Amino acid sequence: MEDQRFTPRGLDDVDPAHRPSLAVAVLPVVALVAFLGVGSAVLGLDPHVPLLWSIVFVGLLGRYVLGWSWDHLYDGIARSLRMGLQAVLILFVIYGLISTWISAGTIPSLMYYGLDLLSPRTFLPVTALLAAVVAFAIGSSWTTMGTLGVAFVGIGSGLGVPAPMTVGAILSGAYAGDKQSPLSDTTNLAAAVTNTDLYEHIRAMRAGTAVAFGLALLAYVVIGLGFDGAIPAGRIGEIQGTLTGTYSVTPLAFAPLAVTFGLALYGVPALPTLVSGVFAGVGTSVLLQGESFVDAWTVFMSGTAPETGLSLVNDLLASGGLSGSAWTVAVVVAALSLGGLLEATGVLAVLADRLARGARSTGGLIAATGVSALATNALTAQQYMSIVVPGMTLRTVYEELGLTSRDLSSAIESAGTPTGALFPWHAGAVFVFGVTGVETLAYAPYYFFGVLSPLVLFAAALRGIRPASVATDDADAAGAD
Repeated sequence: MEDQRFTPRGLDDVDPAHRPSLAVAVLPVVALVAFLGVGSAVLGLDPHVPLLWSIVFVGLLGRYVLGWSWDHLYDGIARSLRMGLQAVLILFVIYGLISTWISAGTIPSLMYYGLDLLSPRTFLPVTALLAAVVAFAIGSSWTTMGTLGVAFVGIGSGLGVPAPMTVGAILSGAYAGDKQSPLSDTTNLAAAVTNTDLYEHIRAMRAGTAVAFGLALLAYVVIGLGFDGAIPAGRIGEIQGTLTGTYSVTPLAFAPLAVTFGLALYGVPALPTLVSGVFAGVGTSVLLQGESFVDAWTVFMSGTAPETGLSLVNDLLASGGLSGSAWTVAVVVAALSLGGLLEATGVLAVLADRLARGARSTGGLIAATGVSALATNALTAQQYMSIVVPGMTLRTVYEELGLTSRDLSSAIESAGTPTGALFPWHAGAVFVFGVTGVETLAYAPYYFFGVLSPLVLFAAALRGIRPASVATDDADAAGAD
């Protein structure tokens, strides 16, 4: 799991001589929005460039307006990069893993059998449910998206379901399952930074997660009813024939899948589990698909470019390998660096404090916590920071208003963990685009859980319903039974 030794500073920890005023603290926010808007939307630049502009802006502001030393600012960047290092390493490994699983026939076999079992009308809700089960079992939304998710995008394309819809359904299930999994890194982190028992934290999120995911499933059912169920004659047969003509399609090709998910269920950490999946994929490529040892590892590094004779299958099974992760990793590193600067300059502490102090009621504080997690997600581009910053800076305020740590932990994860994939420059969104080729703004309208999870939190807060009170009632009822 990520480095939990990172402790963001509260307002009182920021040297008053260098502490930004609220007006100054808002400047980086305005600059980030402006740079991303102009750079990406108007000029059509990759997000790396406007992120670099933002880094330079915050760095100069911190050095020459707030008076922080260059060493202090560098330390802030280093701390943020250290905290996000596991995410970067996972990105590297998953890109290579996807390529080895394609070469091994794992993903082609999933596509082949999935086309037999699913229909256009049932595809989206079933996809969301399966993703939720897998993410709950292994505790990783990213692994679910990067393995089964890639295969389901192919299955959906074969059934005539648009890729953005498929990605939205996969994400909804993956993050709903991840939030309720005791194996999830973000779930453990939210409990740890708020000093909450892990299972009490999970119980506090259960009702809100069930409502949000239930509504998302209902929406996918409604969308599915809009498909007439008619697939162009011979379309599935053509795709399946192409797959069997290129790969050895057999249940034996699921060996890498079994190894990876088996280790995850056994409790092995994410990185060694994924690396084991790579070795299993290479071994299956050699033993089942007849690849040479060197070619199998070349695929891991350089990716796949199959020539099956069918452009749809070629596009679906093309991958960049480990070297293809450079674009994504560069965005994540830039975003982590910006988040480190915002923390080091005291900008995050000032904004979080002002937001918390503006809350006049318990419901208002819970809603403000959700807003804080969302804003931190947008500013720092990583879900870990969206949990750690409000989790550790708002603990005192919760105690002052008589709220429990479960109220805080559930609020930050409900609004922090699932929403990162909605921001195009966020590490989660960049990862999704990298492994599926679907842009954030294309799948966002169908990523219902990412929108509903914080909305359910806000609605409950406005009605005075505390997550911890729901969890306590559930525990009492269980005890009475």
